[in-house]
Amino acid sequence: MLPQLEMAQLEMDDPVSSRPAGVVILGGAHGTLALARSLGARKVPVWLVSSDTPLPRFSRYAHRTITWPGPREEGAVAFLLELAATSGLQGFVLIPSGDAEVGLVSQAFDQLSAVFDVVLPPWERLKWVCEKPLLYRRARELGLAVPLTYELGSLEQAATTELRFPVVLKPNMGGRSRFARAKAVLADNQEKFLSAYTWAAEQVGIENVVVQEMIPGGGESQFSYAALWNRGKPVAEFTARRTRQFPVDFGYTSTFVEIVDEPQLVEAARLLLRSIGHHGLVEVEFKRDARDGSMKILDVNPRPWTWFGLAAAAGVDLGAILWAVRSGERVEAVSVRPNTSWMYLVRDVVAAAKLITGGRLNIPAYLRAFGSVRAWATFSAGDPVPGLIDIPLTGWRVLTRRILRIR
Repeated sequence: MLPQLEMAQLEMDDPVSSRPAGVVILGGAHGTLALARSLGARKVPVWLVSSDTPLPRFSRYAHRTITWPGPREEGAVAFLLELAATSGLQGFVLIPSGDAEVGLVSQAFDQLSAVFDVVLPPWERLKWVCEKPLLYRRARELGLAVPLTYELGSLEQAATTELRFPVVLKPNMGGRSRFARAKAVLADNQEKFLSAYTWAAEQVGIENVVVQEMIPGGGESQFSYAALWNRGKPVAEFTARRTRQFPVDFGYTSTFVEIVDEPQLVEAARLLLRSIGHHGLVEVEFKRDARDGSMKILDVNPRPWTWFGLAAAAGVDLGAILWAVRSGERVEAVSVRPNTSWMYLVRDVVAAAKLITGGRLNIPAYLRAFGSVRAWATFSAGDPVPGLIDIPLTGWRVLTRRILRIR
């Protein structure tokens, strides 16, 4: 039996004085869709502002959809301020749902919080979990386990540093370059490493390429802490295992995620997030190192994540709880439902086939997993259109971005 979740009362100095009129979500895909559905079920007007995937805008819970130049374009903050002024969005809750959007909102916190209810800390605090070198530094200071990470500042240093192969190359933060979209590149010898390092540095700059050890293990070793925090305290939280992903070795996205009880993740994540006084949604990614049993922090996502829909299915509706907190409502304790999982069917079929072919998964075990699925990445009986268009949309994105290499 999983323990009852700790729920924090709304802080007395919270500036919320009345229920907001609605929510503005910036960017994102499946996490945005799940959040919009969660809020829409409570009759909350949801405005979507995006320059990327069109998937969430097909939801019947998208009250308004706005296309904009994007968070990296000059004038992005001015665009949002003007949108608020011309559309009457003052006081709306503002939730960034992509990495670039998180950076924009957090770095422009003072300007945007004068108009919106920004559910995110300012950048001087948030950068300590968003930028991987700072994240690992803070984690080590707190006594938390992190992967062995190499500090490389030039191609020459990369060529002469003795590495323990295999190693993984990761972007400092997410983005839209091919390297950022890949999320991780494996190199098992010096020649492959130098080639990958040069390629990555050309795209995002040497200072934004992180090189670390490859922690052994597959999906059975990948875990997450998922939560909503309010002004430095956890309001609702649970843990999950990201059992399968696509591609299977270094996932661009999770494809099968299930509720598990991992108290040590909660302790580690709380320690880290309290150190920055976190505020808002957050997912902290861990991987269990079979060599010593430690849970090593890999990444922090202070935004709705791909499998965000698992929260509501497991009885911890983070979107609804966020709205309740920002509306000044009393939040009651809830219990997470065990034996509950989420699946991204389109990609999980491919991931499972790869694992079955490689002898890492058997067909009966795969079929049994469907018995616990209570949430799907896109399908919802009450909001069917996104699920219907997901297959052709995914095929188009794979064709243009991974085969034809467009953008």
